[in-house]
Amino acid sequence: MPDPHDIASRKADHLALATSGDVGFVHKTALWEHVELPHDALPELSVADVDLQVEWLGKTLRAPFVIAAMTGGTAKAEAINRDLAAAAEAHGIGFCFGSQRPLLSRGIETGYRVREVAPTALVVGNIGVVQAGAVSAARLRDLLAFSGADALAIHLNPGQEMAQPEGDRDFRGGLATIRRVVAELGVPVLVKETGCGISRSVGERLVAAGVRWIDTGGAGGTSWVAVEMHRAHPEERALAARFRDWGIPTAASVAGLAGLEVSVCATGGVASGLDAAKALAMGASCVGVARPLLQARERGVDALDRAIVALIAELRTAMVLTGCANVAALHAAPLVLGEPLLRWIPRSSAVRGRVVG
Repeated sequence: MPDPHDIASRKADHLALATSGDVGFVHKTALWEHVELPHDALPELSVADVDLQVEWLGKTLRAPFVIAAMTGGTAKAEAINRDLAAAAEAHGIGFCFGSQRPLLSRGIETGYRVREVAPTALVVGNIGVVQAGAVSAARLRDLLAFSGADALAIHLNPGQEMAQPEGDRDFRGGLATIRRVVAELGVPVLVKETGCGISRSVGERLVAAGVRWIDTGGAGGTSWVAVEMHRAHPEERALAARFRDWGIPTAASVAGLAGLEVSVCATGGVASGLDAAKALAMGASCVGVARPLLQARERGVDALDRAIVALIAELRTAMVLTGCANVAALHAAPLVLGEPLLRWIPRSSAVRGRVVG
């Protein structure tokens, strides 16, 4: 088993780079700029009529946002995760831990307890598929119990691992692991990517394995390949640099999964409530926001609160301007999609039937 202190050092590097490093995609975007929502000049709605409530992972969210996975396993992560979770509690949104692999090392527990400040919020645990494959469902239940999590996210990150100097290199058996955990764990299991997106074909395999919740973790936000590029030795950086822009844009990932029997969270390059509205209109049940909220929290908890309030206000405004009283109505709204996005969307996707023009 890896040295827990090595893992803690890596998590500290990740946190510093995710907060202030040059870790964005260079040319690739999430493609939200190629999604337009037709304006409704007669919406027949009051702002007070707009209902943002959704169900996600068995719990009710007052607004369809999740503070996406970022950090844990270091001393600094303790305060960060408590602040993020407290904000989730205050606004009725979800919170997802960064990888909880350090808990499996039995050496690091820092940063993974938030229930004191978030007694009712949706809290999601998080472990890599390789690590999940090496432990029993009982051990995973202990991990969730330690942090009071309501559900488990299993993250898929072969792109990041291939760029990480100490990363995994054997990804065999991942689908079997997911099938086993879904069958045995006894709580909702979410499968997520970490910045390279999930295709329709992978979505179909996950649904066949019993998965009912997917987080796209698409390309266009933070590139975790870029994070690892900055951590790599100089002679190893060229490989990571070559794949820095690798992945499926988030909007394309959401559209590709449309029509499957799965509830989707759109994470990756969501920077505003308008981006969130576009993701929901493309079929997502909720959206995940990571780096913008981490950076807001660096400016203080008041700045974090203002950032979440702005996201919700922007989403509510977009819904009024499209005449959508709730998220279900937004799911049925017409769409105008640009050719760069249409090239990614399978002909079988349910989204194509709603495209106008």
